[in-house]
Order: sequence, then C-alpha cells, then structure tokens
Amino acid sequence: MKSAVEPLKARRIYLLLRDRIVAGELPAGGRLPGEPALATEHAVSRVTVRRALDLLEKEGLVQRKAGSGTFVHDTRAVRPIVADLSNVLSHLIDMGRSTDVKLLSFGYGIPPESIAESLGLKPGERVQRSVRVRLIDGEPFSYLTTHVPEWIGLTYSEAELAARPLLELIERSGVTTERATQAINATLAGPEAAAALDLEIGSPLLTLTRIVYEPSGRGVEHLHALYRPDRYSFHMDLVRTGNDGERRWSPALGWPRTTEKAERKKADKSKPDKSKTDKSKLGEKPTRTLRAIKQRS
Repeated sequence: MKSAVEPLKARRIYLLLRDRIVAGELPAGGRLPGEPALATEHAVSRVTVRRALDLLEKEGLVQRKAGSGTFVHDTRAVRPIVADLSNVLSHLIDMGRSTDVKLLSFGYGIPPESIAESLGLKPGERVQRSVRVRLIDGEPFSYLTTHVPEWIGLTYSEAELAARPLLELIERSGVTTERATQAINATLAGPEAAAALDLEIGSPLLTLTRIVYEPSGRGVEHLHALYRPDRYSFHMDLVRTGNDGERRWSPALGWPRTTEKAERKKADKSKPDKSKTDKSKLGEKPTRTLRAIKQRS
C-alpha cells in the first residue's frame, strides 16, 4: 500500500511547487529549499521529494546544480502559443511558417463513423489521415490528428505535408475554406500523445476538435488537436454589446489586442528604409518578431 501512496504524494508536492513557480512566488533563478527542508515541510520522505523534483526538472521548470541545489528555471525562454478564438481561420498559414512540425504518420483508410459523418462522406469513402507534432522554439506543444477526404489528400504528398501547412495544401487543391466549427475541452494524455509531447501519461491536456467546411457545406478537414496547457492557451477579446438591460459580452471580431498593436508598431519602427536596403538581401526571410502566434492546424 505504501508503494502506491508515495507516487501520489510526490505528484502532490510537484503540483504545489509547480503552482508556486507558475504564479511567480518562486522567481526565476531562485533556489528551492533543500530536500530535507521540503521533506519536513510536507511530512514525506526525501525519496518522495526527489521524485517531485524529477517531475519539475523533466518539465523544464527547475535546474539542478551539483553541490549548489535546485533552482527555478527561467521559463520565459519557451514562449507559449497564444491562439485567438475570435478568428478561427485567419493567420493559420502564418503560424505554420513560424513553427516546426514532425510528421509521425501518413496514410489512407476508412475513417471512424463519427468523422465520416462530420465530413459528410459517403459510406466507404476513404480519407487521408495524418498525425503530426508541432514545436515552438524546439519544444513540442501540440499533437494533431487530421482526416481529409481522399480526393483532397491525393493532391499533396507525404513530403509536402511534412514541410507545408495543411490548410495551404487544401486551398492549393482548389478548395475554398469558408467556415469552421470547433469545440474545446480538457482531457488526459494517453501513451502516444504523452510520448510525443514529452509528458507523463495522464498529464492534463487541452483538446480541440475542429471541422473546416467549403461554401457548399461539405467538410474538407477534421482536426483533433491535443495541446500542452503550459505552452498553449486560448484567448478571446470581448466587448459589451446590446441595449440597456440586455447588455452582454460578445466576441470582438477583428479587434487586435493592445499588446499586438504595440508589437506591430515596434516591428514597423525596426524595419529598414527601403531606399537604403541592400538589393542582394531582398530575398532573405525576415527575422520572426516576438508576437502572439495564431492557431494553426
């Protein structure tokens, strides 16, 4: 019984310390209390404390220095993705060009009934299925499973999907994407997703299911995405609308956040004078600015 309880205690201590780090109570560079002190504070063994610190270290929240102790790591080095819920399709391709992707699987087959129904497929109609992991600054943040009707999937290759955004490939096939529906929830990481996202099995994840449609109403993409909540978050700007007595919060469509405006203004100021630009460098890719990156399937 004791062997089963110790891991639970270790996870409880891990979560307590993690919350303090994320909240800024334990600042970056600060030294954590030693193992004996933590063991006394939480009434557990040093082995349990060590397990908790192992979890924090694996997540990149602390750094152990031999002979010096355990220090809070500067988590600002890994910038989280901020997705704008008020605009589903805008800037998806831009995000695809600002992050890296690993293609884990690529193939064709009959989809589950629920997916076939959501895409409006005929009985027996096949889809192109892929599983990808997206990374920002070299760190995994999303695990994406997509189903696309076979007639669209045949227009691109496995190599192209590994190098280019899926939405770009879909639209290249001649399809016009008009609208999308999506649902957001929470779930726990299974073995495959946990391994891909560098997490423990059972870790909490954000989940998003999105279906993209063309003007005729036919579905052209079914996405099931799992996100690390420490590296991805959903934001929405709201405005007060309606008459007196019926005032309510509504999405502020097309209204950029103040921080985005400031970043854009700063980026514009940093642009070189076109008249003084070296013509030999006109083809170079611009350095990525520190901005909120929109969600990308």
